[in-house]
Amino acid sequence: MAERDVPEEYLEGYARILADASATGRRLTRDELDSRRALGEQAAEAGFGLRALVGAHLAATRTHWPARNGACADTIMAAAAQALDAFAEGYERAQRHAVRQEEAARREFIDDLLYGRSDLGRLAQRAERYGLRLSTAHAVAVARGEAAYDEGDVVPQDVERALIARFGDRSILLTTKDGRLVCIAPGDQDEVLAFFAKQAYAATNGGRVAIGRPQPGAAGVVQSYEEALNTLDLADRLELDEPVLRAADLLVYPVLARDRQAMTDLVASVLGPLQRARGGAGPLLETLTAYFDAGCVATVAARRLSLSVRAFTYRLERIHKLTGADPSDPVHRYTLQTAVIGARLLGWPT
Repeated sequence: MAERDVPEEYLEGYARILADASATGRRLTRDELDSRRALGEQAAEAGFGLRALVGAHLAATRTHWPARNGACADTIMAAAAQALDAFAEGYERAQRHAVRQEEAARREFIDDLLYGRSDLGRLAQRAERYGLRLSTAHAVAVARGEAAYDEGDVVPQDVERALIARFGDRSILLTTKDGRLVCIAPGDQDEVLAFFAKQAYAATNGGRVAIGRPQPGAAGVVQSYEEALNTLDLADRLELDEPVLRAADLLVYPVLARDRQAMTDLVASVLGPLQRARGGAGPLLETLTAYFDAGCVATVAARRLSLSVRAFTYRLERIHKLTGADPSDPVHRYTLQTAVIGARLLGWPT
């Protein structure tokens, strides 16, 4: 905004202050300083730029420079500096208040968006302010590190800068929630979430990232966010090693866990006999887990457990004898593997 565009109302009383300071050599009074601060706040709230306002004050200083003989330039400039400093203080105070209000509004919007607590029509209108068009599908990725993060922390800021540098403005919203990094992106831009996962993994020093499926509308953001959170929880319960997990790849686990009573019965019926083994069910359950994770290749599973193949094979035979199910038999294998997944989901036998 050019200097001439700054209204005179934001310079009210300035010429008189210069004249009085020139005549008396005094400093500005408290009331005069307060009036400058108030004008600075008003100018900031009206949207004027600080450079233009400073330029207007300098121009006014030249225009209203006291013509009285013997006027001390140092005195006049000291009064101008005092007035301008108070004006800038008020301006900055108004800006800080505006920033706090904006941060509060943004946090309220994010809470409403991720928890679905607002009217969907109004939520969609508010979303446009932050670059989201909720009429289309969106997907949500959640990253968790060893520490909890706030938006002002270095880690989320580094990830956001990397996203902006790579993709620019692509209707991406990056925020934090409950100490985790959250990225919301259009559902047809999977490359954005993949890049976010890579950056978040590096920035959190090996944290874990889960990506929900694209879902339509404002309610779809909530659903995708909850899928990502549930995927992080599943990864912990199943002790999965992958740093980046997609909800779409793990849909079988929520299905299996949906009927908890049926899963509990299956685990107790199929794996319950393992508790009669010397040392309890733990070592044999670990054997089955390693066996299935290794694609039912005994040599690979034995190596992962630091066992000889002979010792590992003996364990498989012991499982067969106790349960009546042969892990190497394709017919029995599915039942055993499903029961092992259920045990991991339920935390059995502890």
